[in-house]
Amino acid sequence: MNISLKKARIIIRKALEAGAAAEMKPLSVVVVDAGGHVIAFERSDGASPGRFDVALGKAYGCVMLGMTGSAQRDRAEAQAYFVGAMNGLFGGRFVPVPGGVLVRGKDGAVIGAVGVTGDSSENDAVAALAGIDAAGFVGEA
Repeated sequence: MNISLKKARIIIRKALEAGAAAEMKPLSVVVVDAGGHVIAFERSDGASPGRFDVALGKAYGCVMLGMTGSAQRDRAEAQAYFVGAMNGLFGGRFVPVPGGVLVRGKDGAVIGAVGVTGDSSENDAVAALAGIDAAGFVGEA
């Protein structure tokens, strides 16, 4: 099972709608496949242009390590050397904080990840989960 472009667009639209409904700051949302490749990205009006890299870093870390953003944060707090080493291996391409959410198919396999940035990391994760749920997938934050 893969995340189609149609489903990625649903994830993004619903995540942005959830953020707006909760009066979050302008969000940016990226959806990646199981290899960390971008399927789709969108940035709300007013979101800073650097948010693409932050959103991608959140999602990329999830798929590369098979860990949620919150699990990466917890691991960084307990074993900073591990996260530092892993980020070095991946060229500094991941951001180990909430807002990176694994996407699982109905069989439980990881099929990609969503990265949301713009508000608090915890709110970013809430918006990501709303989008993932709306697309019919299971999110793990």
